[in-house]
Amino acid sequence: MRVPDGPRAPRIVTAVRLLVGAGDYLESCARRYGDPFRIGGRSSAAIVYFSDPAAIQAIFSAEPETFEAPRENKLLRLLLGDNSVLLLDGGRHLRERRLLMPPFHGARMRAYGALVREIAEQVMSKWTPGRPFLVRSATQEITLRVMLRAVFGVDEGPRFQQLGQLFGSLLGSIDAPLRNILLQSRPLQRDLGRLSPWGRLARRTQRIDQLLSDQIRDRREQRTPPGADILSLLMSAQDEAGQPMTQQELLDELRTLLFAGSETTASALAWALYWIHRLPEVHEQVLHELEKVGDGAEPSDIAELPYLTAVCHETLRIYPPALGTQRILRSPLELIGYRFEPGTTLVASIYLTHRREDLYPEPTRFRPERFLARRFSPYEFLPFGGGHRRCIGMAFALFEMKLFLATIMSRWQLALTDRRPLRPVRRVLTFAPPSSFRMVPIVQRRPSLRDGFG
Repeated sequence: MRVPDGPRAPRIVTAVRLLVGAGDYLESCARRYGDPFRIGGRSSAAIVYFSDPAAIQAIFSAEPETFEAPRENKLLRLLLGDNSVLLLDGGRHLRERRLLMPPFHGARMRAYGALVREIAEQVMSKWTPGRPFLVRSATQEITLRVMLRAVFGVDEGPRFQQLGQLFGSLLGSIDAPLRNILLQSRPLQRDLGRLSPWGRLARRTQRIDQLLSDQIRDRREQRTPPGADILSLLMSAQDEAGQPMTQQELLDELRTLLFAGSETTASALAWALYWIHRLPEVHEQVLHELEKVGDGAEPSDIAELPYLTAVCHETLRIYPPALGTQRILRSPLELIGYRFEPGTTLVASIYLTHRREDLYPEPTRFRPERFLARRFSPYEFLPFGGGHRRCIGMAFALFEMKLFLATIMSRWQLALTDRRPLRPVRRVLTFAPPSSFRMVPIVQRRPSLRDGFG
């Protein structure tokens, strides 16, 4: 049975192209080789990219034991820990998902609404009319503080200042393409001392683990009834056998929540601000919809606004935080006329699927109206992955995006400092705007609108 065609470039060349200009490279491969296409030599070690919704549905619907998690990614293991739900498979993956899901659903998630708006207001209070600010830094601060408060119930004090600084420096260390290349290079993925990129990253993660351990120890010594924060819920959670998380499992999941939960949403928020303020018609429609809600709007009212929701969906379509979601085969699989051997990595390409002309006419145009005109299936619109590995924070991330955008647009009139199109950069987990992206506050909006959402 045939195997997909694809480029024959050496592995190192392909790796660099996927780190620098990944979107353009994937699109050029799709144009030349069709769908699916293969990257890599031997069929058992190849990476195969799919954008056909039928193929993606088959991948997402396959039995979980068909695949294994990408545990060979040393950089993700260093950042998140071996026990991260993102790097587990089989029964352990299912167990961790069940333990992690309750804080991100229903009434518990909706209770975070006031928190999101409060922290957004605190960050915006530092802005000065006429003085540009770094957008990624601002959205990163908001999302990290939201996660710290949601996880621990507090984001103030020396320990949380240190955590915020360490996570900020950690995220900054994976920002530039050259740093990414160095950190993803296997020969350099070892601790060569404090001056080596890997060594610096390892020491930051060790320090983060120590601060998290101190917080867990203090919480256990307080012996107070479980609170509403995520740490309390995870410390008291038990699996079907009545077993709680181990200390190391708890540490790794906390690091995953803080890192993945802040990094991906920060990128999406920065992109949303860019598109809203680049396109006057989008800006005006968002403002008009917010004004119609009226004063004293509840977070649940904002979350239901159709055009604001469409803006968030279109933001996640055109530049999804993750380029794709991987599945590594444990056993042979036949799929849409191809046979794939164990060890093959199958990628449901979020980026390429979101750019299919047959699904999204004029795919490079930012058009929120497409999400008002039709409903897309989970295999056509998949910014959070899908199947049994779909992101557990999906609902929370969308909720946070809408509240943040409503709060900032009701408070400030902003402008881009540069009208040239932004080019995305590849970070470890996200497809983000460049860290140099700036906007400038022009003037605070009228009190009636601000009071309604702030």
